[in-house]
Amino acid sequence: MASLPSGSWSSESDPHAVLFPFMSKGHTIPLLHLARLLLYRRIAVTIFTTPANRPFISNSLSDTTASVIDLPFPQNIDGIPAGIESTDKLPSMSLFVSLATATKQMKPRFEKALETLPHITFIISDGFLGWTLDSATKFGVPRLVYYGMSNFAMTMSRFVVENRLLFEKESADELFTVTKFPWIKLTRNDFEPPFTDPEPKGPHSEFILDSVISTSKSYGLVMNSFYELEQLYVDYWNSHYEPRAWCVGPCCLAEPPSVEFESENYQKPPYMQWLDQKLADGKSVLYVAFGSQAEISSDQFREIKIGLEKSEVNFLWVVRRNESELDDGFEERVKERGILVRDWVDQRKILGHYSVQGFLSHCGWNSVIESICAKVPILAWPMMAEQPINARMVVEDIKIGLRVETCNGSVRGFVKWEELEKMVRELMEGEMGRDVRKKVKEIGQMAIKAVEKGGSSWNTLNELIDELKTHP
Repeated sequence: MASLPSGSWSSESDPHAVLFPFMSKGHTIPLLHLARLLLYRRIAVTIFTTPANRPFISNSLSDTTASVIDLPFPQNIDGIPAGIESTDKLPSMSLFVSLATATKQMKPRFEKALETLPHITFIISDGFLGWTLDSATKFGVPRLVYYGMSNFAMTMSRFVVENRLLFEKESADELFTVTKFPWIKLTRNDFEPPFTDPEPKGPHSEFILDSVISTSKSYGLVMNSFYELEQLYVDYWNSHYEPRAWCVGPCCLAEPPSVEFESENYQKPPYMQWLDQKLADGKSVLYVAFGSQAEISSDQFREIKIGLEKSEVNFLWVVRRNESELDDGFEERVKERGILVRDWVDQRKILGHYSVQGFLSHCGWNSVIESICAKVPILAWPMMAEQPINARMVVEDIKIGLRVETCNGSVRGFVKWEELEKMVRELMEGEMGRDVRKKVKEIGQMAIKAVEKGGSSWNTLNELIDELKTHP
């Protein structure tokens, strides 16, 4: 049985939204921010998750009336250790499809729980939970899809795959022109299997196809972006493809700043105290984080350490490695200007700190949009998924960042410490760094205006809700 929800529902007459994020922090956090935007508009919110993911969600929304229902996660999934209920905890991302496919087993309990809820106005579920479309249809409720992608990446992927542009060039690293957008050039290596397979087949391909089909039959796409940032690509998508994309972000701006109680019991995390000290010393800091799922080889990890050490910039690096891999005196040598953090951090708070003037990032969409909101330029180093396409957007389209250079020029190539050192210095101290810093300040201001009353995202969300309220 599903456990009892926390929080409370509004009256029967109030609109009621069900949110079902995918089991990954990067997919969950924006929907928790979206929940706040809905609650602000007097829409009751119920969020579905699993027992292991419930504490994070409940804590995040503890100051709201959102309700949380957890459904048991399927057991005995081939290759996945017992107790793992999110991609963040997977031993390897090669097990992603197994975990994502297994979620379909939650469908009967999900539907049983839906029967007990007050009238549901709409469901927003992750694109990886395509099976929820059947449940929404069964209850006569519109389903909206959340993928956590940019409009740019979504439109490029769809156009390139449909027109088979990935197979125009022999080399996976040779640039091809996106014919409808001739100023954009991509390579096959900007994409991942199964898209790069001429004749895709197998579980991953089937999973992607199922997700795409269920998305195409859904009511709309909820985008964590704002119209001014991606106007051309939003318009192209909405005039050529279905369902309609609704830009309602940046969702992270819906979360109120956390209240820091000036009590004797409250203590800032050590990394925030460290940033305060750097600010007091008049030093700028590079924030380094590659997300919770990037798999970095030991050799590449070593080059990052050398590059950061040689660059002589101040840095805060969030690492997902055990200490033994760093036991080479690195931390001792850089202790005056570098700090390594192994815990979960408040990324938005770090990016918002006045000392942070650059972000060495994997270009996951959440990180890109949070960097824009904080007006911090990016040094792009994409690792997986659609990150290489986001990196193209950041560097070549909206020009708010620079890019690390791989030793062989390949999108997925190895980065030597010399190249990393050079680009870190350029971002933090060089002329190109100054240019992208200026540009990200302009775009960051546009992001803030978009979510304010009367802004494009504010109006779009209101328009979407009004439509859904009158949906038969």
